[in-house]
Amino acid sequence: RLGTLRDTQHGIEREGLRVTPDGKLSPLSHPSALGSALTHESITTDFSESLLEFITPPCATINTTLSQLADIHTHVYLQINNEQIWPLSMPCFVGDEDDIVLAHYGSSNIGKMKHVYRVGLKNRYGSMMQAISGVHFNFSLSKPFWDLWCEMHGKPLSQEAISESYFSLIRNYLRMCWMIPYLYGASPAICRSFLQDRKPAFDFDKIGKGTLYLPYATSLRMSDLGYTNSAQSSLDICYNSLHSYVRSVRKAIRKPSQQYADIPAGENGDYQQLNKNVLQIENELYSPIRPKQIAKSGEKPTDALSQRGVEYIEVRALDLDPYSPIGVHKNQMYFLDVFLLYCLLKPSASMSQAEMRQTDQNLRTVVLRGREPGIELANGAEQVTLANWAETMFVEMSQVATLFDKANQTNEYTKAVEHIKQKKQRQQLTTTTKQRHAEFTFSDGFEAHFPDDTALLWHQGDKRCAALLKRCRRGDFAPEYELDCHGMTKAYAKEELAALLVQAYKQDIACVSIMHGHGSGVLKRVLPNYIMQYPHIIGFCQAPKQWGGQAGILVLLDVPQLSQFE
Repeated sequence: RLGTLRDTQHGIEREGLRVTPDGKLSPLSHPSALGSALTHESITTDFSESLLEFITPPCATINTTLSQLADIHTHVYLQINNEQIWPLSMPCFVGDEDDIVLAHYGSSNIGKMKHVYRVGLKNRYGSMMQAISGVHFNFSLSKPFWDLWCEMHGKPLSQEAISESYFSLIRNYLRMCWMIPYLYGASPAICRSFLQDRKPAFDFDKIGKGTLYLPYATSLRMSDLGYTNSAQSSLDICYNSLHSYVRSVRKAIRKPSQQYADIPAGENGDYQQLNKNVLQIENELYSPIRPKQIAKSGEKPTDALSQRGVEYIEVRALDLDPYSPIGVHKNQMYFLDVFLLYCLLKPSASMSQAEMRQTDQNLRTVVLRGREPGIELANGAEQVTLANWAETMFVEMSQVATLFDKANQTNEYTKAVEHIKQKKQRQQLTTTTKQRHAEFTFSDGFEAHFPDDTALLWHQGDKRCAALLKRCRRGDFAPEYELDCHGMTKAYAKEELAALLVQAYKQDIACVSIMHGHGSGVLKRVLPNYIMQYPHIIGFCQAPKQWGGQAGILVLLDVPQLSQFE
């Protein structure tokens, strides 16, 4: 009966800014060749004309979802000429907030409403916050699963029982969602232009001409700089049941705001916001997860939930993966399946508002200081180290991964959990400096010569290696591990590279990416010399454009996984 897990549905909503070839915000309107932003089912805009949003339909196969997302990207790139999609969650350089052109959706009533809503967002929070991009992961379990679930819990199958169980999952997700930015946070830095003339909210360090960062941050996107709203902190949204959730959201929609009272909302025909309440509409509620039901035309989200219950959930805490050309990696999706089912399987008591505040504080701690050695979080009445709490979760999630693997006759779910577990463990080793020695060390006495006028390429010399590396050069192998050496010293990069290659080989990872940056710096020169010394490689080459181009190296390891490509 594990087969009921095979029909678990997924969908992706990926946001991304269109930028010019020199990395500045595109001044152009949404391309007409991409269709109507109001009605297109796969390609739309979010806050601004330059902020694209790609949407995949529900699908039970992760690889199919990723292929659909890749196809959308390919189609878009063919229509936007020489523009590109910014790979990071925090926006590119923006000279002035007024350069961000609000999205337009035509002259229909709903089109006008969507535009005025965005005018309200600009007036309330500023345009820069709305230029942030992320990934939303949609997840639902099948009706056969819920039939079995209700039978196991002695309940008749009903939409009420399904909604109740989804809210149990949501409460546990809120308790543990600090794990998502800890593992997948990719926005520890911002461009100075993001702040415009505002005083920095945090004590940033500075690197280069205009990059600000927090040394231990994971996701500034999820901090007070980004998708949070201090005005919403007093709304007391309740997740204990569908009824309490709907009631609390509707109450928030009707709650007047003194903060926004002076912004026109239709006086003399001047619409600078939809209304003067804390929330203009329900979608303005910022939360790392949402219960969802597909709304009919003109139907409010809470009305859809009240009428038909929870259809799926939307995870909203994911930064864009800057090392993936489509913003998300398959290992993330396998892991999120495991994590969300784990949240459902664990006991889930009702949450008091005090516990909600505790979960908010844990999330805030991790997004700002998640990489700080020895950091502690609140788990009920106890203070526990993040590392110990995560270790306990990984042990339990490994059992959930096994269920998914058996249901789908694969090992991808276990590999995803082990991959992220090893990543966490390796990060602990490097940040705590308790063990700085990899199982393999490189010599600085070895130096090969690579011509400056040709693309980097080296392999072991036989026909098999040559053929596999040729495929690697054209992009047939997607890297599953990445090492970003920007800002590292030579000695530090040498240790990190050794640890990465050893770990990848142990985990049967065929392809890894090493980012050294553009130019002709020391790391670009010495990294190939180090890589050549590792005995278990096929070869390496300059990364294809989608994996970093001249700023990166793809390394192909001689692991059993490669047999499926030969």
